[in-house]
Amino acid sequence: MTALAHSVIPGPSADADTLTLIGSLGSTRAMWNPQHRLARHFRLLLVDLPGHGDSPLPKPGSTIADFATSVIALLDELSIDSTHVAGLSIGGAIAQQLAIASPERVNGVVALCTSARFGEPDSWLDRAATVRADGTSAIAGAVVGRWFTPGFIERNPAEVAEYTRMVADTDSEGYARCCEALAQWDSRADLGRIGSPTLVIGGAQDPATPPEHQRLIADRVATSRLAILDDAAHVASVEQAGAVNQLIDDFLRGTDERSAAFDLGMRTRRSVLGDAHVDRSVAGTTAFTEPFQDFITRVAWGDVWNRPGIDHQWRRLLTIAILTAVGNEHELDMHIRAALRAGVQPDLIGEVLLHTAVYAGVPNSNRAFALGKAALADLGIPDTSQADTP
Repeated sequence: MTALAHSVIPGPSADADTLTLIGSLGSTRAMWNPQHRLARHFRLLLVDLPGHGDSPLPKPGSTIADFATSVIALLDELSIDSTHVAGLSIGGAIAQQLAIASPERVNGVVALCTSARFGEPDSWLDRAATVRADGTSAIAGAVVGRWFTPGFIERNPAEVAEYTRMVADTDSEGYARCCEALAQWDSRADLGRIGSPTLVIGGAQDPATPPEHQRLIADRVATSRLAILDDAAHVASVEQAGAVNQLIDDFLRGTDERSAAFDLGMRTRRSVLGDAHVDRSVAGTTAFTEPFQDFITRVAWGDVWNRPGIDHQWRRLLTIAILTAVGNEHELDMHIRAALRAGVQPDLIGEVLLHTAVYAGVPNSNRAFALGKAALADLGIPDTSQADTP
């Protein structure tokens, strides 16, 4: 299949993160015009669905998974290694599938007015038959009537007419094949596999995908946040553009900050504990332990260890003192060895342990001295400490 039609709006810098936007059934990438302001912080990649706008028809029998594969092909063509993905309705299904099947390509997900299953298959097959027989113009008015609340329709007749033309101008066969793909779509069993940070947005007055559809997604995606907007129906990105833009901007930029904190934490963790230890920890990470590994890397190593006022040597010594006081031998042994490998003098560690004995207890410090003595021997470091062990 030929690459999907698309347009790119440059971001604030050459290295700005990409945000890929995939629209609703019956739309073109022009539906994302209200989101162009997000280019203040992101490079925007606007995509026409298969068989919509300028994109070629999908093959008969194509699935949402096939559509996601076509998005990956576009990313490859544009040399985009990874992207945030925002999708509305069927675009949200494609975004889910990308996060499920290609997690390494997805930094964050925004699932707008979408579902893990869009009702019974027969309703989509009936709609496909209708547009094949009568054209998309036969359903355009009813579709757009579900896109917006009655109040918006009354206040914005020209804008509503523009979106009605957008649906009516959609290729009938392209629309029908997307309906058939939606008839097969059901991600409910796979939502737990989504590990990308996910923002789920719904419209409180959405008759096509009511809020319970978004709540189901949010309940099953562990890394999700849910926002239901009042005075919004199915295309909340237009009707509540300001609120949607702010939610997306705050969420994805927060994701970037989270990622930056993790990267800084990992560098600090390696600097303090050494590559070998960190590599073992990373290799041993499981789905169960990953949230803790993420937490400790971001918060302890990425934040606390990098606060101003106390340098890393003093933080090492404080850590040794505290671990001695609480009797945490496993962590204590690791930090004593890491400090010695980093060049902290044995005399200094000995003074810390001696001082700790006075205020936290002789038995704990006695054990700490034993661990330190063993570490010196294992590492081949001369024992020059003048401190007297209890």
